[in-house]
Amino acid sequence: MALTKAFIASPSFTVQFHDHLHLHLLPSPPSNAFFPFQRSLSLSTHKSVLYASAYDVNAVDSGSLKSRDNPDTVPMPMVLIDQDSDSEATSVQLSFGDRLGALIDTMNALKDLGLDVSKGTVSTEGSVKKTKFFITQSNTGRKVEDPDMLERIRLTIINNLLKYHPESSEKLAMGEVFGIKAPEKKRNVDIVTRIQVKEDGPKKSLLYIETADRPGLLVEIIKVIADVNIDVESAEIETEGLIAKDKFHVSYGGAALNRSMSQVLVNCLRYYLRMPETDIDSY
Repeated sequence: MALTKAFIASPSFTVQFHDHLHLHLLPSPPSNAFFPFQRSLSLSTHKSVLYASAYDVNAVDSGSLKSRDNPDTVPMPMVLIDQDSDSEATSVQLSFGDRLGALIDTMNALKDLGLDVSKGTVSTEGSVKKTKFFITQSNTGRKVEDPDMLERIRLTIINNLLKYHPESSEKLAMGEVFGIKAPEKKRNVDIVTRIQVKEDGPKKSLLYIETADRPGLLVEIIKVIADVNIDVESAEIETEGLIAKDKFHVSYGGAALNRSMSQVLVNCLRYYLRMPETDIDSY
């Protein structure tokens, strides 16, 4: 059974916005608000990931490139939650130029969520150091498959980034309220939402959403998809600075979305996101 069917089966689910910086101020949702995945999350091996920055669509890690030329420039923070690369654990990759240390505090904060965290690899690409964690649920030993918990993981990482690297606030959506310096770009003015639906075989379609980041966005998008009876089979969540870039494999009645159903989905998401300008590519 697909994720959205499990979601629909939970009538007491409520969508909540969490605007507090410190995790201990974020109210934990009741247990009946959780809607676990019925299958392990995984993405097709035929990946086509669009890397967009807050400055230029299709720019790859532009913040880090600028940081290389000017050490005083704040690099682009990036968080990638990957359910595909490891069959047993949720992989989380974090980068902030070359400024991240051992991240012990971040690992401890994730453990406080009831998770087992092990540090994986540290790699360097140019001036960017990428640190990877592997996360499993303490009570089951399995990867995290609950969208609400995935969002809490993401917000915990961003919370710690703001705490220990306050200069990152000018590159993060949460920095507008809690940071020492608010982002120059305004979420509802300067960031264009892009929605794309593509066929990915006869049984599923690939939905790509790029929009302004905010707490709770992942759970809210899944609710919109469920409201039009479309099933979410897998997801990948990426945050690059002020921008959230989420990918979902979706299906309708066990098949890929046709043109009319794709347009219904795009229209619903466009209305929900309510951005001043939206680019749509659906086919």
